[in-house]
Amino acid sequence: MSRLKNEVRQFCSDNLLRLNTDLGQHFLVDENILEEIVHSGDIKETDHIVEIGPGIGVLTRELLYGAGKVTAVEIDERMISLLKHFTGYSPALHIVNNDALKVELPDEPYKIIANIPYHITSPLLRHAMLESKTRPQSMTLLIQKEVADRICDTKSESLLSITVKLFGEPHKVCNVPPAAFLPPPKVDSAVIHIECFKEPLVDKNTIDRVIKFAKIGFSMKRKMLRNSFVTFPGGLELLSTAGIEETRRPQTLSVHEWIAVAKASK
Repeated sequence: MSRLKNEVRQFCSDNLLRLNTDLGQHFLVDENILEEIVHSGDIKETDHIVEIGPGIGVLTRELLYGAGKVTAVEIDERMISLLKHFTGYSPALHIVNNDALKVELPDEPYKIIANIPYHITSPLLRHAMLESKTRPQSMTLLIQKEVADRICDTKSESLLSITVKLFGEPHKVCNVPPAAFLPPPKVDSAVIHIECFKEPLVDKNTIDRVIKFAKIGFSMKRKMLRNSFVTFPGGLELLSTAGIEETRRPQTLSVHEWIAVAKASK
């Protein structure tokens, strides 16, 4: 058993802490994966890091070594005092006891680095990229492997990957086995890094239309586009105007092709 795993297990035992796996509380206890996350996040002394779901602060402690400020958003009130204790009461740590999907993200430049509860992956990406006034400079996330593969796939797109690629360039950093966590989850995991563009590929109105038409296309993702777009008034003509063959399937369209569809609808 690793030193870190022993430390975390003992800390939880000493504080009579029972983890709530319904909240996605699986603490990362693999030093090598922690190092991969920190390295991928490219943390600088001037950085403001936002961490979602820090738990007792295993990743938080590593982030505090390099960042100027860490804002940790934790929904479980039980964790607040433990988080302060485990991370050594650092003055650089700001804790927000709230739901990450309801918190206003910083106005100043920031990066998101987090081992997030897997059930909020898509809502969190939407919150950070679509709903926030200031978008992150980058996002380094430990998420479910299946979702990570879907976001980073370059050969078969999804509604989620198209949404992400409007705002940044994703790539997978590494896979993470269940044994890297305490307690082990029932699924495989992966670390992804999204380097966010300074500005999205298109303006907000076009983004809204891209997502609208991608939703229409992916509503029948295994079928040709003509099957879903025929239900939308002028849908087939729209595909033609955008230069998209109606016999193609939605997963074969790149983000730039969905943008072409959106612009053809003006």
